[in-house]
Amino acid sequence: MELGWLLCGTAVLLLLHVLMELSPAVNFALRIGFYCVLCMVSSALAAAACLLVNGGRTVKNMRIIKAVVKTFKYFFGLRFEVKGLENFEVEGPAIIVSNHQSILDMMGLMEVLPDNCVQVGKKELMYTGTVGLIIYLGGVIFINRKSTSSAKMVMAEVAKTMAADNLKVWVYPEGTRNCTGDLLPFKKGAFHLAVQAQVPVIPVVYSSFTTFYNPKTNLFTSGKIKVEILPPIETKGLTSDDVTDLTDRCFRTMRETLFRLSGRPS
Repeated sequence: MELGWLLCGTAVLLLLHVLMELSPAVNFALRIGFYCVLCMVSSALAAAACLLVNGGRTVKNMRIIKAVVKTFKYFFGLRFEVKGLENFEVEGPAIIVSNHQSILDMMGLMEVLPDNCVQVGKKELMYTGTVGLIIYLGGVIFINRKSTSSAKMVMAEVAKTMAADNLKVWVYPEGTRNCTGDLLPFKKGAFHLAVQAQVPVIPVVYSSFTTFYNPKTNLFTSGKIKVEILPPIETKGLTSDDVTDLTDRCFRTMRETLFRLSGRPS
């Protein structure tokens, strides 16, 4: 009986290997499926550790989450080349903005995430099982993107919390995933928040994933991701009238950096 199960399991694994070699669609589906399962199982284990160590929802849990997620890259053959980590070393709170490409961004985020840093995410993420639980425990700030007034109220509270708890806040100003190798126009919420709190903006740029990850072509292989943390942009003395210029300046700088890191002409 045991031999029969062993032979059956071996046959299934061989079949999956052959299908992965012959079909990019199967290869992509299996790798994404494994990534999702890995996220769910790891989230459950990390949630238990967070509750045991820190007792509940707190930004301190991000250290545990970070340690767990940083192991994911080894399963998928991804390498990170990071430059500019010293630019996170600012006194007091800050707004960190980065480009947002795919569900794999979590690995890139945790590769460089500084201490006392929380993310802003859409409210729907709370309802994603163990993944929703772990990001809740990590202190992620949830906003309702369908309600402008609600989002503004949350951001106003974030500004107060940043100052009180000396937090850095990580925002994706594109507002949604974008795996085109370029940037979508930035939404201004993060920059309004920075000006309101009079804290610096720290841009973080990840090179394009398109050489190893592209859902449209069922591409998902190993690869290298270049990450660059750019110097902080000060907002002291700026007012709401300066938000558009601040947003445009950050967009231009990040877009030029994205093209450079990705080896693409600007």
